[in-house]
Amino acid sequence: MGGGRTVAAAEFAELLRELKDRSGLSYGTLAKRLHMSTSTLHRYCNGDAVPTDYAPVERLARLCKASPEELVELHRRWVLADAGRGKKASGPAAEEGSGPAAEEEPTAVGDSAVVTDVTPDGVPTPPVGGRRRRAVLAGIAVLAVVGAVVLGVQLSGGGGERGDGAASSVQGKGAGGATPSGSAPASASPSVTPSASASPSASGTPSPSPSAAGQERPGAAVEDSSGTPPLTVGIRPHAWESPCDQRYLIDREPGRVSPPPVEQDAPAWVAAHGAVPSGKQFLELTVQGTGEETVVVDGLKVRMVQKRSPLAWNDYAMGYPGVGCGAGVPTRYFTVALDAARPAVVPEAGHADFPFKVSESDPEVYYINADASAYDVSWTLELSWSSGTRHGTLLLDDEGRPFRTSGNNGRPAYEFPLGGSAWQRAGSSPAP
Repeated sequence: MGGGRTVAAAEFAELLRELKDRSGLSYGTLAKRLHMSTSTLHRYCNGDAVPTDYAPVERLARLCKASPEELVELHRRWVLADAGRGKKASGPAAEEGSGPAAEEEPTAVGDSAVVTDVTPDGVPTPPVGGRRRRAVLAGIAVLAVVGAVVLGVQLSGGGGERGDGAASSVQGKGAGGATPSGSAPASASPSVTPSASASPSASGTPSPSPSAAGQERPGAAVEDSSGTPPLTVGIRPHAWESPCDQRYLIDREPGRVSPPPVEQDAPAWVAAHGAVPSGKQFLELTVQGTGEETVVVDGLKVRMVQKRSPLAWNDYAMGYPGVGCGAGVPTRYFTVALDAARPAVVPEAGHADFPFKVSESDPEVYYINADASAYDVSWTLELSWSSGTRHGTLLLDDEGRPFRTSGNNGRPAYEFPLGGSAWQRAGSSPAP
């Protein structure tokens, strides 16, 4: 096979072409809906390039109406093709070539991962032994999705204090800061309270909070200065790119689940039902300086807390069947493939990458589309900043807990008909 192409990459491309051809949609139409160039999509389907993250692959498959079995098989083939990236000969076919995404660090043969079993409530049992990443990938290839992989990235602990609604700060470069809950008013109260530890609960499910709906809050600061960080970050962990593609996994039967909320009420609805974003999570981060000085936002990194087998819960769609949904393309749009061994924040094709500048009068809004297919993933973000001689990092999470996103392949899916009174199995609602 010429051009440095591997057998795994060819098999991955073959399934992509089958899905594309079956959909009846043109390359141009699909590319427009996926916010990528037509030539990039051609290269994926021809086997000339393998996407460096899984998010666009997942969206393409869903646009082409892939079945749950096809989604699992597609993910298996992508994992094998991605693992074989280092075997490719140098040349144009060896890289994806779609901007910053192509700069992802190549797979290292010697990387190790710890494989754990998982108890029914999602708590991992002690590790049974280290395996090389290549062995883990081989296991995935044979069994699709078996067990869970813990990458061994642990958040460092640390104390801190915060004003009511202000970002907490911790002295010392690289120290870990807890992320307290709270809203994001412009000025902080003089009183301070100790912050809570940012460790995930056994279930990872957020507890109900009367102030959950529509809240934004700043991240916890980790910096090398004793002063307060010169910026804040408002976090909306349950923003919706579009109601039609937002779903949640819930460990309840349909009769015990309330109708879909509107987007602004989603946090309270999620907390009340113990819901976990299904297949993807769409975050909105509003970054703003606290003074006239310009702050440079240097980058945004993903920190994996834990990976487990996908939740075996029911899957509930937020959009109403038969009702059209539209979504604009945000200005700062990034994707994260949580299934990847090294998830990274990658700008969507045609969008700018870090660094960006912010101030009190010139904020920035970043949208993060985090995708999960094969795992139940707990994760956080680290936003690095600099201003003059000062620099630091903000830990971003969900009210003191890691964000949590779970794959949904093969899960029972439900939808709520417009004007209806109960959830129904997906596809059973009559056409409008």
